[in-house]
Amino acid sequence: GMSLSAGSSPLHSPKITPHTSPAPRRRSHTPNPANYMVPTSASASVANAVSQPPSTGQVIQKETVGGTTYFYTDTTPAPLTGMVFPNYHIYHPAAPHVAYMQPKANAPSFFMADELRQELINRHLITMAQIDQADIPAVPAEVDSYHSLFPLEPLPPPNRIQKTSNFGYITSCYKAVNSKDDLPYCLRRIHGFRLVNTKCMVLVDMWKKIQHSNIVTLREVFTTKAFGEHSLVFAYDFHAGGETMMSRHFNDPSADAYFTKRKWGQHDGPLPRQHAGLLPESLIWAYIVQLSSALRTIHTAGLACRVMDPTKILVMGKTRLRVNCVGIFDVLTFDNSQNNPLALMAQFQQADLISLGKVVLALACNSLSGIQRENLQKAMELVTINYSSDLKNLILYLLTDQNRLRSVNDIMPMIGARFYTQLDAAQMRNDVIEEDLAKEVQNGRLFRLLAKLGTINERPEFQKDPTWSETGDRYLLKLFRDHLFHQVTEAGTPWIDLSHIISCLNKLDAGVPEKISLISRDEKSVLVVTYSDLKRCFENTFQELIAAANGQL
Repeated sequence: GMSLSAGSSPLHSPKITPHTSPAPRRRSHTPNPANYMVPTSASASVANAVSQPPSTGQVIQKETVGGTTYFYTDTTPAPLTGMVFPNYHIYHPAAPHVAYMQPKANAPSFFMADELRQELINRHLITMAQIDQADIPAVPAEVDSYHSLFPLEPLPPPNRIQKTSNFGYITSCYKAVNSKDDLPYCLRRIHGFRLVNTKCMVLVDMWKKIQHSNIVTLREVFTTKAFGEHSLVFAYDFHAGGETMMSRHFNDPSADAYFTKRKWGQHDGPLPRQHAGLLPESLIWAYIVQLSSALRTIHTAGLACRVMDPTKILVMGKTRLRVNCVGIFDVLTFDNSQNNPLALMAQFQQADLISLGKVVLALACNSLSGIQRENLQKAMELVTINYSSDLKNLILYLLTDQNRLRSVNDIMPMIGARFYTQLDAAQMRNDVIEEDLAKEVQNGRLFRLLAKLGTINERPEFQKDPTWSETGDRYLLKLFRDHLFHQVTEAGTPWIDLSHIISCLNKLDAGVPEKISLISRDEKSVLVVTYSDLKRCFENTFQELIAAANGQL
């Protein structure tokens, strides 16, 4: 608490305002390691400021501002004896909760996991991909404010006249860079569509406000003639490396054999148990949690998904889903005669639940044939034999017509504790990625050391002195570079040890008092210095280069 006592009341003091009062400044202290190690000047004068001993755990401060004296409790943590925080960087071991996860063989110690690195590299390659404009002249150089278009799907042939079964129009998809923010986006082009009424933009604005981890965000919709005809373009966030659920799980024709090898009602025997190729139930529930979460957000916003289809659901990595192409149907099928553009949303939301049930059933059968009307009974028998009753009941609930309006929230009790399983898996995955990130934090620091060292070593000339890099402190750093990278064995063969390089760089960065022997290349001189000396030479020399680069020399 804070108490006030003064010869003149602060209420009548013309010099004190809430902005100049010392109390807010004192309260702004953050208890960080520096506060625990170094006492403040204010706390050092406590004995002189207080006439009676303070109560246990409290330090009373006194300060006079503008003729008014304030007494207040100091919120700065008192120095704790016996606590020592390192003033240098060091590689710490993996956190126990990560170290005791099932480790992979030959997991790297200093770098991120190879699988994660390869995934990030692949995403980067896709993001930076470009086309040769001469080979694909059908792709324009610019579309509205977007440039560097790269087709993400095979382009439809120029003479194609049939329409797609998804949107009723010919469509194509591109990666492009927005010149306004230099960020990549996914452009979904609707061929030959002329937008005659902009009332539908009300729905587009509603879609643009939706931000969800399982929905590809719609950024803008515009018309263009850059492709040589009227086109409507939807711009979405670009998620490199994503593939459709159709491509991931329903691209194997042999998976349909169970539904096509015999006619309806002609059973050669009992249904097979553990049907070959079926997806693990845990994976299906992971998909259900994500898709239902996306629907819940969409329906809460007063919209309907309308694209709950395997061809419009992106799979990122192993199990991450994102619903793609949202908002397209709302624009293409917009009824200008409707006074209320949201009038049919309740009906569309009910259709979303049926579509979700079909997606789950197809996943459980590992075949799109299972959702055909003539195969529904066989598909449900397959689900009953191979999966839990909870999954079967969820599918039946979604596919069965009810006498009342249903909500996506109705399936939450069916998901039950499996939600916590998915939450636990996501958080464990986050722990692993954070551990990989911690390794790269140290690697970035070491790279900066090497970059600075590289600007010093072997510099041909500096300040018109051709021998600058071979004399004084620079000569020590040259020998240290040899000690770092050019070690040899007794037989004269190169000795390459990454741990030696990392250890020496860490000692240089910390400036430890450990001594090191630096041998000249002719082996006639041996210089014994400490890492502390090397750090001083290193910092002084680099600052000299910085000063020259800034024109201060």
